[in-house]
Amino acid sequence: MDVRNRILEAALGLLAENGAHELTQPKVARAAGVRQSHLTYYFPTRGELLQEVARYSIEKLAGRLVHAEPRALAEGIAAGAADKRRSRVMLGLVTSADRDPAIKRRMRRFVAELRGRMAPLLAAGGLQTDPESIAFFHSCVVGCAVLQLARDNAEARAEARAVLKKAAACIAKGRA
Repeated sequence: MDVRNRILEAALGLLAENGAHELTQPKVARAAGVRQSHLTYYFPTRGELLQEVARYSIEKLAGRLVHAEPRALAEGIAAGAADKRRSRVMLGLVTSADRDPAIKRRMRRFVAELRGRMAPLLAAGGLQTDPESIAFFHSCVVGCAVLQLARDNAEARAEARAVLKKAAACIAKGRA
């Protein structure tokens, strides 16, 4: 595994254990087994690290879902939304963007990029890919992820699966 991916995997591990508030460059560097100067070479700021961790995590999920059938797609996305690491990264980015205009600008681009990556997955699942449908589905995924993280139980996970299946049904081609 190359150094960059090792750093990203270490950051995901720390997020799973401790949440975004504990994700500091010194802790990530130690967990990845690299010097902090090496980490900052790849990720100069905490915001950039969070954003790349989010992108890395989403790319891994998208790679698993790219050939999924419509029902499996909703299940796979629900499982991805249940991953505490992704939810914590997203919440960390939201909090950071609220305080830092530079991160807010990057988040706007990141959301557009993410929705662009969602379009082929949704199309492959037989779902509509107009901007409103993608924004609707993305908002449902984010909401489910946040509520699952807050409640963290089987009921929350079952509810998220049901909500995402319903959201997928709402944007199925020919229904919206």
